[in-house]
Amino acid sequence: MRLPADSHVHSEWSWDTGGPASDAAGRMRLVCARAVAIGLPAVVFTEHLDFDGWRIDAEDAMPNHRELITPDGILEPPELDVPGYLDSIDRCRHEFPGLRILTGVEFGQPHLFDAQAAQLLDLTQLDRVNGSLHTLQNGQDRSEPMTLFRVWPVDRVLEEYLAEIPRMVADSDSFAVFTHLDYAVRSWPTEQAGPFDPRRFEEGFRHAMRSLAERGRALEMNTRRLWPWMPRWWSEEGGRAITFGSDAHVPAALATGFGEAMDMVEQYGFRPGRRPEDFWTR
Repeated sequence: MRLPADSHVHSEWSWDTGGPASDAAGRMRLVCARAVAIGLPAVVFTEHLDFDGWRIDAEDAMPNHRELITPDGILEPPELDVPGYLDSIDRCRHEFPGLRILTGVEFGQPHLFDAQAAQLLDLTQLDRVNGSLHTLQNGQDRSEPMTLFRVWPVDRVLEEYLAEIPRMVADSDSFAVFTHLDYAVRSWPTEQAGPFDPRRFEEGFRHAMRSLAERGRALEMNTRRLWPWMPRWWSEEGGRAITFGSDAHVPAALATGFGEAMDMVEQYGFRPGRRPEDFWTR
């Protein structure tokens, strides 16, 4: 079985791992060694590219992220160190010549921050730009779903999350892939709302998928949690391209669930390209 590239991987250059000065130092190299050990042909290091702070309750932050929260409750992620990141890529390419190591970013809220990104780096020179929606407008600030679930009705969180995706697609051409469409579901309050039922929000998911498909974007099969309905609805709404991403922040998570994900999307006619990093298309 030929594995595709893991197209959503983080290293020490992503702020939420702790950064290159933390105990995450050298993680990119360890991820590459792990890829070679498991027979993964290619890795795309899509480091976080964030320009907005968001309001967060301290309990929602990882312990190593709490130092980034301002006294008025805004988590402010640091700027991506582009030269340091690219130097690390170059060193790993020399050390692991048999592994395809590609550049990329996970660009948070690109429809709001394309201008700021252009001042920091040339996105067209990267191998992959993943677009992510992590936050929603919450009064004068923005917040992640895990925070919003405590202050909004649960349906509103999902409905507003899915409704913002078409706006993100319409207002930004900088990203090729939309990542973790189920991001808000990661913090679904099961104790409060019961098990998550995607059928309850089916039209919202389908509308978001249609907007992506109509603009020719690819949809990531994020393997943190695989949903059988996702590739089915995606194909039914005109989706033509898929990528695979583990969203790994540690080497052990690399390519987790890829075999199952590949089997799942093949049922709907998606097939691999010539290179491991190519989109699977139908």
